[in-house]
Amino acid sequence: MNFNTDTYRLQLKDLTLHHAPFILELLNTDGWKTFIGERHIHTILDARAYIQRINGNPDIDYYVVYLKATSIPIGMISLIQRTYLPYKDIGYAFLPQYTGNGYAFEAARCVMDGLIANSRQPVLYATVLPNNAPSIRLLEKLGLSFKQEIQREHEERLLLYEADLDKLRKG
Repeated sequence: MNFNTDTYRLQLKDLTLHHAPFILELLNTDGWKTFIGERHIHTILDARAYIQRINGNPDIDYYVVYLKATSIPIGMISLIQRTYLPYKDIGYAFLPQYTGNGYAFEAARCVMDGLIANSRQPVLYATVLPNNAPSIRLLEKLGLSFKQEIQREHEERLLLYEADLDKLRKG
């Protein structure tokens, strides 16, 4: 998706193999493992293979979020077409030292604005574990509303949030 990838403080870049050290660090944070899940990424080679799987899947877009002032990667935003949802969902994860500064909101809003301006997707979804209160607050601040609880076979219970992008396009 083509959209303005800069905000006042941040820049979003497409995920590349160059990001392997960052991905290795991010996927091994407590927050990722607790709220997203263990991905068994323990080496740079694992991280490179993970990136190749992500980039080889047309249903997944990952954007690495950088601080403009320092050019340091601090987090990521994803858009994923899940098999159990009719439209893409948005996700995010940030290194722990960069949480609580509004970066996730700023980056996610940038991606949402890009979807509103440059796609025909009528709805944006997000799924979140019921015990992830910070993510729930962020989704609500972004304008997503609770839709329903979902449970996929042999999976954890998730809360499904949605934003009506068509309504947002009309203002």
